[in-house]
Amino acid sequence: MGVRATMNDYLLWGAGAALLVLLLVVQLIRRRARRPVGRSERADRVAERASPPISRSASELDTVSGVHALNPARPSSSDDVRLRAEREAAEQAARAEADREAAEWEARLVAQQLADEERERARIAAEQATAQVMASPPEPEPVVDTQADEQAAREALAREAAEWEARLAAQQLADAETERQRVAAEVERAAAEAAAAEAAVQAQRADEERAAQELAQQLAAQQAAQIEAERRQEEAERLQAQRDAQAAELASFRLTIEPEAAAESKPILPDVSVARTPEQCLVMIADDSKVVRIKTSRLLAKHLYRVSLAEDGLDAARQIELALPDVLITDVEMPGMDGFELTRQVRNNPRTAHIPIVMITADDVKHRADAFEAGVSVLLSKPYPEDELISYLQSTLTREVAAP
Repeated sequence: MGVRATMNDYLLWGAGAALLVLLLVVQLIRRRARRPVGRSERADRVAERASPPISRSASELDTVSGVHALNPARPSSSDDVRLRAEREAAEQAARAEADREAAEWEARLVAQQLADEERERARIAAEQATAQVMASPPEPEPVVDTQADEQAAREALAREAAEWEARLAAQQLADAETERQRVAAEVERAAAEAAAAEAAVQAQRADEERAAQELAQQLAAQQAAQIEAERRQEEAERLQAQRDAQAAELASFRLTIEPEAAAESKPILPDVSVARTPEQCLVMIADDSKVVRIKTSRLLAKHLYRVSLAEDGLDAARQIELALPDVLITDVEMPGMDGFELTRQVRNNPRTAHIPIVMITADDVKHRADAFEAGVSVLLSKPYPEDELISYLQSTLTREVAAP
């Protein structure tokens, strides 16, 4: 609702405005009347302030002149020149000081005048603004509209703040979700890596256990084969002893029946063949390759042969000195002592010269002449036929023993 103004109110406002204008006019007239007098007074003050330095400089000049007057004696021309120079220097210094002080006072005066004029202009502008305000009637303020605008502005600010908070909360939720997904992915990756590592460890452990079981089985089989071979060896020795006893009895019987024939010529007995089993046959494998040693040993163990392994020629020579093998299988190229040198050493020793030697090489054409010259019994090329090797080993199971 607006405020309705009556005629009396308008009259009062008009009278007040007219009175204010009248006061302003009177005040302006008074200031204009005083302004020339004020400026002249300020000029006089400035002149008075500037006069003391000039008088002081004059007094200094008078003092210097008095000093020279009290000292009329002039001892020499050099003293006159020095005194004249000192007097002139003092006069120049006094004049320079007077000029500097005058310039400073003049600058201060100009600055003071400018400041006074600026303050006067500001005051007049303020009075004019006050007169205009007093002359114009006050307009009713739209209270309701202002309140409505303020309310709308507050609502807009509140709405913007709510939207900003909502955007901030959404951004925080999105960041939290992204971080959660990243952490979940890291946890899954770590779990997968741990599972893979555990599976690898279990697989390795299973392989080790399987290898240990296979080795234990091989050792058990070798021990069983060795026991069986020893038993069969004892049985063969017993049979051989019986045959020797029978042969001795037969020889003595023939000597008794035919003493003259026995005296003329000795009886010729046939050689006795001793058949052996694979369990009684010890095969040595000399090869620097672990894979070849294991593969060949498994093949021989499968056919019930006893096996001893040597890593190179020197190792094979040491083992042969301890226990004679029935068959020697050797490679050509080995560190320390190769297959040719090992074969020559075996053949040159009367104790081991009878051992059959099987040499396995990747180039049988190249090494054939050297192998047979060294004393190799059989030369096989890599990869060798397994049935051929087994056939040769079976052919060595029959050992010829000469009768006494």
